[in-house]
Amino acid sequence: MAASIIGGLINDGFPATNISVAEPNDDARSQLAASFGIRTEIDNTIIANDVDVLLLAVKPQVMKNVTQHIASVVQAKQPLIISIAAGIRSDDLSNWLGGNVAVVRSMPNTPALVQSGAAGLFANANVSSSQKEQAESILRAVGITVWLENEQLIDAVTALSGSGPAYIFYVIEAMENAGMELGLKANIARRLAVQTAFGAAKLALESADDPALLRQKVTSPGGTTERALDELRNGDLEGLFMKALQAANDRAAELADQLANGD
Repeated sequence: MAASIIGGLINDGFPATNISVAEPNDDARSQLAASFGIRTEIDNTIIANDVDVLLLAVKPQVMKNVTQHIASVVQAKQPLIISIAAGIRSDDLSNWLGGNVAVVRSMPNTPALVQSGAAGLFANANVSSSQKEQAESILRAVGITVWLENEQLIDAVTALSGSGPAYIFYVIEAMENAGMELGLKANIARRLAVQTAFGAAKLALESADDPALLRQKVTSPGGTTERALDELRNGDLEGLFMKALQAANDRAAELADQLANGD
């Protein structure tokens, strides 16, 4: 994800010379430097001391150790902190970093890897309007961004767009398998299912019509699409999605509690 953001920033015209990365793995560090022409270091504190915006892209399980290691530097430098780690609340980040820190918490998703992501952002009370613009410009390099007024809504973003790509992949997989059951070859079924999902998403994104109206426009009375949609409704597809997103939302809150407590 960090490499994707770096690539997106550079593609948007952000100077590579203004990007510095701390990476403990030798191979990964060398690859980042070679791929993007950016400065790399092994020591987090060196980077933290030199930047105005510090993006934390580490596994949630090690975030506490990472932040406590750089806390004294952050307190002295007071950079904007952007976290893309799942489940780590802004208050915990601020406390681990010594307190009174400007923190933007973000929940991006994996399509950011192809500059087509969606990210929810929450800013704590220490973040200025100019810092919010900085955070948005960074995350917008890999997709769309939306601001949340309530940090608890990050759990809903996690359930909807954070985990959402897996739901879409599952739908594509199901359509592909159904196509094969109807006699299509596997490669043909896959190409048709993937392109159909891509085309529908692109149309929904670019059209002035909402998804409900787009669905109605493609559904002729008494036709094949209506017959298929009737089966999906009879199977309570909408209810299943509500249950699925609620379960993901609840699990996101549970994981945040566990990470805060060091479990």
